[in-house]
Amino acid sequence: MAISELQMSLIGAGIAAVVGVVVYNKWQEGRHRRQAEKAFRSEHPDVLLEPGIGEPSIDDDEAFGEPVGSVGARAVSETSGRRNLPLDTDQLASPADCMVRIECIEPLSASRLWASQANHLQGISKPLQWFGFDDERNQWLRLDRHSASAYHWFAAVMQLVDRSGPIAAADLDRFLNGVHRVCDELMSVPASMPVRVETLTRAAELDAFCASVDVQIGLNVVAGEEAFPGTKLRAFAEAQGWILREDGAYHAEDADGNCVFTMTNLEPAVFVASELKDLQTRGITLLLDVPRTPLGPQTFDRMLASARKMAESLRGEVVDDNRTAFGESQAQLVRSQIEQFQQRMAESGIPAGGELARRLFSA
Repeated sequence: MAISELQMSLIGAGIAAVVGVVVYNKWQEGRHRRQAEKAFRSEHPDVLLEPGIGEPSIDDDEAFGEPVGSVGARAVSETSGRRNLPLDTDQLASPADCMVRIECIEPLSASRLWASQANHLQGISKPLQWFGFDDERNQWLRLDRHSASAYHWFAAVMQLVDRSGPIAAADLDRFLNGVHRVCDELMSVPASMPVRVETLTRAAELDAFCASVDVQIGLNVVAGEEAFPGTKLRAFAEAQGWILREDGAYHAEDADGNCVFTMTNLEPAVFVASELKDLQTRGITLLLDVPRTPLGPQTFDRMLASARKMAESLRGEVVDDNRTAFGESQAQLVRSQIEQFQQRMAESGIPAGGELARRLFSA
């Protein structure tokens, strides 16, 4: 069929329009790309593109390390006008934690972050902490609901294991998805995300190790013919410097205020200060929590000496859980076992009684 001049003109106009649209789109694309590069240009290298920069990898075969006790300043090489990439996160998290760092293009107030995370990270069963990186002081600062400063960098640190077991897959998903929602809401970017399967595996392995050294040593002082009066138990405990806490147990503490062993009622009733004058009991238990107690053998000797002194004072007897008299041969065996457990912990980078041990072996 012959094509008229009008049709040829329309076809030519259509081709010209298409070419014009393509050229205009290319021009717009280049314009927007230049604007985006200008808006998001950073003086520091991209953690996802630059080799060797990013979250330090954690080898599952490495010993579980002890974190720095306090979040302090670190020495850095600083170029004037540049914002530092805070790579030194060992101060914040150990291999017992799951950490996500968040970068904000503009400084974000800690109060906004706190409100957002409270909304998106509710219901997680493991301890969760937030930190902000102070660019001027080169220091990670622990955040709470009262924090008011603004930061370019934040870090969410969730503990993977405690005495209730390892993190559940659902809880880990809730944490990771919640952090993503926080980032979306606040227009920030997660610098790196942990691998889900590797994190769950690491948590399970750490939990298995903790279970293998989670030992408590108990000594019982049982009454003879007459029950122990609560008033005499209180007098003895106070003379030793033990403190009655809200959990209904007397706590023997070290110089730093950390509990090294406890005295509880052998019977179901707990110790209550106002009720001790009427209390009568057939015995008490002294309990040493091996993973949470530094210098375990020495602390055990202190506890044993207290048990023997109490038995002598109240005319009782020191026995084990089978109500068998506890003599020096049994004591030597217990010392050896405590030493072995705490040696294993030290070799794995979790010194007994240290900060990491107290976190891992908390209820």
